Amino acid sequence: MAKKVLIVEDDTNIAELLHLYLEKEGFETVVANDGGKGVELFRSFHPDLVLLDIMLPVMDGWAVCAKIRETSKVPIIMLTAKGEVFDRIQGLEMGADDYVVKPFEMKELIARINAVLRRTEIPN
Repeated sequence: MAKKVLIVEDDTNIAELLHLYLEKEGFETVVANDGGKGVELFRSFHPDLVLLDIMLPVMDGWAVCAKIRETSKVPIIMLTAKGEVFDRIQGLEMGADDYVVKPFEMKELIARINAVLRRTEIPN
């Protein structure tokens, strides 16, 4: 069964690239272009992992992360242009499992996704 990834990204080019590449790698994906839609899709799609931008319309990534953490321990990888040490620390302290700064290499992102999923997978 394919792992499900929720992509919360307002840049349509990046969102489409992530969607196509992840689907090619065998993941099932849905894309939300704003934070409000991201929270809504999180509740209905039940992803195994969330790729979350920080600078989003409606609700920023910090708020989306906090909302998800109220009810779930699903892995979250922040995927953002905010690369300052303060931002990375804040993301990790808020509950993100990893923090990737744009621009990024797709192969590295896939490796990070697989590593986080391995660490958080519940054994049968």
